[in-house]
Amino acid sequence: MSRNAGVSVVEHVAAGLVENNQVSGPIKIFPEKGDAHDALLSMPADAIADKIAELVSSLAGKERIAAVGVGFPGIIRDGVVEESPNLQQIKGFRLQSALENALSAGGSRIPVRIYNDADATAAGIAATRGVLHKLNRVWTLGNGVGFGRYPWATGTWEGGHSVVSLDPKEHFCGCGGRGHLEGFLGYRAIRMRFLDLEPEEVFANAKTGDQRCVEFVVRCHRALAAATATSIHMDGPGTFYLTGPHADWIDIGVLDRLIHEMVKMSPLQGSRVELIPANDELGVIGAAVNASRATAAA
Repeated sequence: MSRNAGVSVVEHVAAGLVENNQVSGPIKIFPEKGDAHDALLSMPADAIADKIAELVSSLAGKERIAAVGVGFPGIIRDGVVEESPNLQQIKGFRLQSALENALSAGGSRIPVRIYNDADATAAGIAATRGVLHKLNRVWTLGNGVGFGRYPWATGTWEGGHSVVSLDPKEHFCGCGGRGHLEGFLGYRAIRMRFLDLEPEEVFANAKTGDQRCVEFVVRCHRALAAATATSIHMDGPGTFYLTGPHADWIDIGVLDRLIHEMVKMSPLQGSRVELIPANDELGVIGAAVNASRATAAA
């Protein structure tokens, strides 16, 4: 099996080498300490690309890498980050060509493939669970809300921006759209909504009976259930995975019940949601697996 590099960019940059659908060696993180999300927010697009190339080169050393896969937040098309609401400085940036040029400075040409970060996570889940032959969907809860799908297919797949409310006052999504799922469950969005509380405090207060927080948490669960039910109605039933830094905010039992209240046609029933603790390996493996398959098929 070939050795590939996988990179996951979410609230920080994580890079590792992947063989046989497993991480081979250490995963390198940038930044190593401090507030990772703020660090990326303040970096120019070309500096982010240079840092990714530096991490990959340091991992590879003198060994040959067949391909590099990168999972990056936003709408990715033909190696270009067309939109990234939570890293706005990289909008329109040709990340694939920037990385290929940076990596070729060492004398070798390495193919690079760029994917939405949630799509990379979905591929990582499929690879580590031995279900690369099945449809896998994942919600990632972080600064924003990502929706990933494996097998990878051409499309936008911005499920975090699914419209789940018709209330014109729901304008908290980072993209500026109204009624979006991310406007309920994105970390930045909750901060904007509750100017007197941090998001962690909102969910903690709900558990103690604070009525304002309880009502909001109920709406969060209904919003995620609505977006999941929409995916089921469009793409069929199956397992949905929930991961990311804030996935533990969600009560899986409540979410399952709400989804089944929203999906009533018998051929579409039978879906379930599974919580997976956040870890860098899933995105790293998934990005490498997708890149390896795309390079082999080219």
